[in-house]
Amino acid sequence: QVQLVESGGGLVQPGGSLRLSCAASGNIFTITLMAWYRQAPGKERELVARIWNSGITNYAEAVKGRFTISRDGALNTLLLQMNSLRAEDTAVYYCNSVNFGRDYWGQGTQVTVSS
Repeated sequence: QVQLVESGGGLVQPGGSLRLSCAASGNIFTITLMAWYRQAPGKERELVARIWNSGITNYAEAVKGRFTISRDGALNTLLLQMNSLRAEDTAVYYCNSVNFGRDYWGQGTQVTVSS
C-alpha cells in the first residue's frame, strides 16, 4: 500500500509559477514509477509528466519546457515545478504511483490560472 498526499495548488496569474508536492508513505521502496496527472472540467484525466526509478522522465507535449518533475533523494516526495503557467493549465492535479502494476492516487490539488 502507498498513501499519496498532494499540496501546493492555488490561484496564480498567467505567466506565473507554482510548485506541487506529493508526499508518499507506506511501501515507497516498491514504487517503480511516479507521475502527475491532471483533469480539467469536462475533460478526461491526462498524463502531465512521469518519472521512473531510473530517473528517466517523460512529459506531455503541452507542458514540455515549462514543467519539471523530480523526486527527492529519499524518494518519498514527488515534485512538479510549473513555470509560465497558462489558463489551459487550470485543472485538478493528481499524484500517481505504480507498485507492482497497481496504481495509487492522491486526492488531488486544484490549480487555477487566471488574471
